[in-house]
Amino acid sequence: MAGTGTSPLNRAEQFIWLTARVLEQRRFAHHFLKGSADAVETALAAYLNEDGGYGHALEPDLRGPVSQPLHTAHALSVLDSIDRCGGLRVERICRFLTAVSTKEGALPALLPSQRGYPAAPFIPIVDHPPAELLVTGPVVGLLHRNSVWHAWLFRATDFCWAAVDALEVSHPYEIEAAVAFLDGAPDRPRAEAAADRLGRLVRDQRLAVLNPERRAEYPVAPGYAPSEQHFSYDYARAPESLALRWFTDAEMDRALDHLAAGQEADGGWPVTWRQWAPGTALEGRPLVTLRALQTLRAYGRGLD
Repeated sequence: MAGTGTSPLNRAEQFIWLTARVLEQRRFAHHFLKGSADAVETALAAYLNEDGGYGHALEPDLRGPVSQPLHTAHALSVLDSIDRCGGLRVERICRFLTAVSTKEGALPALLPSQRGYPAAPFIPIVDHPPAELLVTGPVVGLLHRNSVWHAWLFRATDFCWAAVDALEVSHPYEIEAAVAFLDGAPDRPRAEAAADRLGRLVRDQRLAVLNPERRAEYPVAPGYAPSEQHFSYDYARAPESLALRWFTDAEMDRALDHLAAGQEADGGWPVTWRQWAPGTALEGRPLVTLRALQTLRAYGRGLD
């Protein structure tokens, strides 16, 4: 029976059953209700294309059927969350990543095949898209963390190291991607040194709201929505992340208090990025809600 209590988890459950896609319903059930990992993988398979990539608006801001790196990165994160990031399923994905990589051996955010299908205006469609740390970093870090071996990883890893080492002025989503890479990179001493430098960059450039009660004093990155600010938990999604070292215990506690307080009356958490179509907001909120619940649980915050 679905939870009907007033705990954060009960309220979130009602929100998920009311609003979420089947995939997010299955993910919630797996992570919080002892549901089947097989059911999650079956739901994810609906987004899989014959080329080994994923499409069909798996990432809500990109509509249409065509495979895209962003969709495929999203699919990998789902597989990782259910401990299915290996074997033939990942071999097939790596073949797709190889086929769509740039001359540097890394991933663009969006292939020109998206042209003709709806897409968020803040994700430009160009004929020759460049490789980006924003997409490549999380994929490479995830594959390394799962001890995946594939030839695609060699050049993609070199690209990520070069991109991270070159970061001097950045923005929150790029820093998130860098952290995702560093948290999985095999060279741990190098990753720790790079993370230390990025932590200083984040604080110097005020890319994290360190005091939610004084949120208005922190800048919003150019091109971001007015409420699209980042907090310490956006970088350190779990205590084992290298990014946790960037923040004091008090700063992290304040941020987690802010995250917990962000649950809205209907049980879900809000989308902060720019909204451009009704369906994307509806599909985005369950994703944000799952992430908030997983972050709070990772830090031992009570949900029941």
